[in-house]
Amino acid sequence: MVEKDQEQGHKTLQKALEINLDDCKYGTIVEIGAGQEVARNFFRAGGAAGTIAKTMSAYDMQVSDSIYGAEESGRYVSCSRLKKMLEQEYQLVVDRLSASRKKNTTFFAYAATVTAKSYLRNNECHGWVGIRLQLYPGALPSDIILHVRMLDSDGEAQQEALGILGVNLVYSAFYNFSQPKKIIESLADDLEQDRIEIDLINFSGPYFEEVENRLMNLHLIRSWLTRAIMFSPDGEVQVPSELLYKKNILATRGTFKPVTNVNIDMIKCGLKKFHDVEHVEEDETLVLAELTMASLTSGDKVDDADFLARINMLNALGYNVMISDYLRYFRLRAYFRQYTQKQIGIVLGIPNLDHIFTEDYYEGLEGGILEAFAKLFPDNTRLYIYPMRSSVNSELITVDNFKVTEKIYHLFQYLYLNERMIGLDNVDESLLEIDTQEVLTGLKKGRGDWESKVPEVVADMVVNHKLLGFGRG
Repeated sequence: MVEKDQEQGHKTLQKALEINLDDCKYGTIVEIGAGQEVARNFFRAGGAAGTIAKTMSAYDMQVSDSIYGAEESGRYVSCSRLKKMLEQEYQLVVDRLSASRKKNTTFFAYAATVTAKSYLRNNECHGWVGIRLQLYPGALPSDIILHVRMLDSDGEAQQEALGILGVNLVYSAFYNFSQPKKIIESLADDLEQDRIEIDLINFSGPYFEEVENRLMNLHLIRSWLTRAIMFSPDGEVQVPSELLYKKNILATRGTFKPVTNVNIDMIKCGLKKFHDVEHVEEDETLVLAELTMASLTSGDKVDDADFLARINMLNALGYNVMISDYLRYFRLRAYFRQYTQKQIGIVLGIPNLDHIFTEDYYEGLEGGILEAFAKLFPDNTRLYIYPMRSSVNSELITVDNFKVTEKIYHLFQYLYLNERMIGLDNVDESLLEIDTQEVLTGLKKGRGDWESKVPEVVADMVVNHKLLGFGRG
């Protein structure tokens, strides 16, 4: 029984038992790639005959293809494969059992396709997990789909973690369907931190029509289920590993509130310099506009409209967008390095360069600034420095005349002379007078000079959609 279980957290089997005892919920569980741990939890809890119509695990590729069809991409751990599994299994259980089951039955299909830890190779352990379910009898189905990374070091532990995650998803999809954020928050119940990362979630179907998936993915970070999320220029949420894989990456960090002509010039100038690096080809380069959670929060809250406005502006300009909680640049670089061994460039302004060379910035880090720089500047990583005008004497401050304390002068010189920090010399100096805060203050008063300091498409969006407090100042 649940109370006597000693092998995993009691909540998992309690949830499975509660579903098993609810004879209105009935469906199929199909798992490929990491055992059948979700189904196993329902069987262990007792009373599974009240919930499970079928379990299956089609490991052989030919067998799997005969059931779900071949994948044109050849990738079987994919969102496409998961959707085929959900479609097939849900339709089968409805077609075969809707006439014989009670009229108040709500049918479901849970599916997972994953690649777990292999004895033969050091592979990335990840997968796609989802559920298709009716939220009331006879309803059209709705879907919840996740992309997960398994972080345990051995296959057995990964299987266990996926089993817990699956029960959490099935349970919360049925009992918390009106509160999508609560669904997200419950996914890691009974899972210790750093066992599962969820870096994408998608709600779809008639019951989730009003769910804003970009906000739900932001909630993954706020719920400590991932450290970063990404959006393509069309506004769609992307799996970071798929976007970054084997790419040269050029990232620029900003508040983008709003996106100004300075931001555009930074990216343009940085990209031109980045392409000077050997083997950096345009078609193999990914440009990212990155925002930190710190730039999105006020206190501990995120203004949803403000967040969406910034994403929409960047997407309208054709940029991929990354949201992360990596305050320190060396952690951002380490995140990128998980997915690519190619060149990494980070474009930043003089104020951020000043932060990087401030020792207090690394308080709490055992090795201090030396540890941080050892992690920021290893293989194939460079900083591209955008200049600024001094507010004191209008002097142009560049990486060439940037001043640091005497204590770290030689460290700075070492990095500078070895071209780990490269000045951007092709900038439009007429833009250096633009102050983002002044632009924001101006737009809150309505139309005005601020419009000339942002891209035309941004000005139109701010005015037409009254973004960022336009006209309320």
